[in-house]
Amino acid sequence: MFLEEAWCNSHLRKAGTQIENIEEDFRDGLKLMLLLEVISGERLAKPERGKMRVHKISNVNKALDFIASKGVKLVSIGAEEIVDGNVKMTLGMIWTIILRFAIQDISVEETSAKEGLLLWCQRKTAPYKNVNIQNFHISWKDGLGFCALIHRHRPELIDYGKLRKDDPLTNLNTAFDVAEKYLDIPKMLDAEDIVGTARPDEKAIMTYVSSFYHAFSGAQKVPGAPCSFLAQHTSCQTLIHALPPLLPLPRLGDRGKALTLHVHFGKLRSFSSFQAESAAFRGPELLLAEGALCFKDINNAWGCLEQAEKGYEEWLLNEIRRLERLDHLAEKFRQKASIHEAWTDGKEAMLRQKDYETATLSEIKALLKKHEAFESDLAAHQDRVEQIAAIAQELNELDYYDSPSVNARCQKICDQWDNLGALTQKRREALERTEKLLETIDQLYLEYAKRAAPFNNWMEGAMEDLQDTFIVHTIEEIQGLTTAHEQFKATLPDADKERLAILGIHNEVSKIVQTYHVNMAGTNPYTTITPQEINGKWDHVRQLVPRRDQALTEEHARQQHNERLRKQFGAQANVIGPWIQTKMEEIGRISIEMHGTLEDQLSHLRQYEKSIVNYKPKIDQLEGDHQLIQEALIFDNKHTNYTMEHIRVGWEQLLTTIARTINEVENQILTRDAKGISQEQMNEFRASFNHFDRKKTGMMDTDDFRACLISMGYNMGEAEFARIMSIVDPNRLGVVTFQAFIDFMSRETADTDTADQVMASFKILAGDKNYITVDELRRELPPDQAEYCIARMAPYTGPDAVPGALDYMSFSTALYGESDL
Repeated sequence: MFLEEAWCNSHLRKAGTQIENIEEDFRDGLKLMLLLEVISGERLAKPERGKMRVHKISNVNKALDFIASKGVKLVSIGAEEIVDGNVKMTLGMIWTIILRFAIQDISVEETSAKEGLLLWCQRKTAPYKNVNIQNFHISWKDGLGFCALIHRHRPELIDYGKLRKDDPLTNLNTAFDVAEKYLDIPKMLDAEDIVGTARPDEKAIMTYVSSFYHAFSGAQKVPGAPCSFLAQHTSCQTLIHALPPLLPLPRLGDRGKALTLHVHFGKLRSFSSFQAESAAFRGPELLLAEGALCFKDINNAWGCLEQAEKGYEEWLLNEIRRLERLDHLAEKFRQKASIHEAWTDGKEAMLRQKDYETATLSEIKALLKKHEAFESDLAAHQDRVEQIAAIAQELNELDYYDSPSVNARCQKICDQWDNLGALTQKRREALERTEKLLETIDQLYLEYAKRAAPFNNWMEGAMEDLQDTFIVHTIEEIQGLTTAHEQFKATLPDADKERLAILGIHNEVSKIVQTYHVNMAGTNPYTTITPQEINGKWDHVRQLVPRRDQALTEEHARQQHNERLRKQFGAQANVIGPWIQTKMEEIGRISIEMHGTLEDQLSHLRQYEKSIVNYKPKIDQLEGDHQLIQEALIFDNKHTNYTMEHIRVGWEQLLTTIARTINEVENQILTRDAKGISQEQMNEFRASFNHFDRKKTGMMDTDDFRACLISMGYNMGEAEFARIMSIVDPNRLGVVTFQAFIDFMSRETADTDTADQVMASFKILAGDKNYITVDELRRELPPDQAEYCIARMAPYTGPDAVPGALDYMSFSTALYGESDL
């Protein structure tokens, strides 16, 4: 980085400036543009003086665009990297500039750039036998190459005979020191680095050597310092003394600073006239005519004069650029100062306002946002103030003639800017302090509202509950209400604490308002519930509590009385209900059992009837208890599942059933005696009836009766079945009683063809075989009929029997008795 900085400074000092840190000083693009103007002799686009990133990127882009306009391709080098201080990209850019402006234009015998520079070095060092330049790295390590270039053009500066090849450090330091002191070539390399490196940096060597090429301007320039040598050399003095009569010679040593461009433009016109008229004296005719000087002396002296002209022209152009820049900076200062002063007009008065003292919280927040916007605007103008100060500083550094007035105006702007900053901070603090107070009050208001609303709802709910007319039917319900009321009373101390806490929040607001003299516009924006309203409702709740206590106590006594009535009724009902059910079941069993004769059954039933009639007083007592329950408006009783209506219905059913059953048995006796049915047949009828009475109700429904008929061998269609049903169920109730079944069976048994009909039916089902199988019965008959036959048929033992064969003939004979067949 040392070489790049030294190279850049060797050109920037011509414009009166330099860089100290290559990665920082080119970031704003200003010195980069100035460097390109100096080394190219051309003016670049007007730079941006702003301090913002966008201004810096714009300046660097202008510089990069100028480099690109010279046919240079910048690969992967962008303005953003330079502005960000990317060292790698910055050094790459500087090396690209060096190649383009220091090396590329070198041309020696049809070779250019690096090859041309190498050829020039080889030609200049050819007379020196101990120098062999083949490249731009190892060939220069001994330092003799640098010394040879200097000695070839300025032999008086170096005693080349005393140099030794084995002392490279001395050789290098000698060349570097002489070049810096007498040739105006800055020290870009470090002798120790070159000696201590196996292969010195080629770019560094090439850059430094190119400075020698440009210093000596190729082989056409002869050695000599432009000013001192011209004054000392006799032949040059003779030449200069010969010129005044022939042309107006400007004072090349007059380099005093002027205050205005007008003076320097006059000098530039005078110098241009001198250059134009002196061209006539450059021919050999005049020199030969004078005869006072030899050709060599004249050539040397003329070279010194050309060097002096070049130096004076460079100085004069730099001065003109400096004054142009000063005029531009001064005008820019005036414009920016005027814009800034116009912007600040009225700002101090605005910042001193105390409009926040009477503002609401929403208004304070609006003022804060407005103030934040002003602060952003103020911060945006910070760059302009810095630019004004930077321009004033630059005008001072460049010795602007009107610097005192610039400094005074700049100082006024800076003082005003500091005052604006202080007022801005003071107003922000006042706004934030007021906002904090109002926010505290607002938070307290919100907290009050959040707690007051549920507490108010709780009190309203409590008042509603305490005044609610309760309707209970059990002791448990009143006990539940009493327990809930006691629990409610237990919450009253905590509720009172909450009430006091809510009132404390309101008192805190009042304290802040009084202490800080805050202007409060309106009431709490979050609720309409006032402390007075809370206290009023609380007092009402406290009054309602003892009233509720008394009402619950009275109701509790009433429910205790009702509970005794429930228990008394329940105890009796729980005995009577099961007793009725048991008697019903016993009567049912008697009616279907086949134990003993019908006369025995009838006798048993009459005993049951007597015991039932004797139970009537208990029913009457239960009716009395029920009357008391109704008068007490008791509608349910957890002590029993029986209601009085259930007991009444059951009692009536019991009486009806025992009477009906006795009547049926009496009718069965009459039927038996009238038709001559034996007890065995009667038992068989009962067994068949009970089997097909699937619901065990003492009656067969239509499907049960049909199944019974089929099992007995009836092969009938719907019409025949309907005819039979009209006989056994004349009232079309859809059921067949046992009495109707007996009547039907007694008529059917009188028919001698019945057994034969059953056998014929089974023979058809068996496929004309003398036996029938279990599978055939289950396939041809309904399930219950099939199971009935399977259970009662004996195994078939005839000669054609198969495993599982059943004897349907013996079954039919046993069912209907012996036939005449």
